[in-house]
Amino acid sequence: MSGSEARPGGTVVAVDPGTGKCGLAAVSRSEGVLERDIVDASSAGRLAALMAARHGADLIVIGASTGSGAIFEQLRQTTGLPVVEVCEHMTTLQARQRYWRENPPRGLWRLVPTGLRVPPEPIDDWAAVVIAERYLAAPAT
Repeated sequence: MSGSEARPGGTVVAVDPGTGKCGLAAVSRSEGVLERDIVDASSAGRLAALMAARHGADLIVIGASTGSGAIFEQLRQTTGLPVVEVCEHMTTLQARQRYWRENPPRGLWRLVPTGLRVPPEPIDDWAAVVIAERYLAAPAT
């Protein structure tokens, strides 16, 4: 996390930034995952703002990857909410694990080790969930 932001409470919208697409997730400290989506990067700010309004989020968190600058600026300009960067080291691996925990493989796929399974769909939204949970679990600074 960057800076010494006040730690708003209950619900955040997280963004897993990308050049073509972004994962979005609304996550509540008390209720867990409220919504997930994968959106075009050009509309990430507008759609994150709508998601935040739908769920009463008071903060946007974004993965602090090398290419996140343009999305960060888009979020800052369109949401009207504070935007906080969160380290996204290993979020893709954790998102893959989370995907399989929420969508257990069936049949013979159960015999394939988790590390060798590739989800059948993009998991950017699950990476956003991991980013949100990482922020919500971190101690206040």
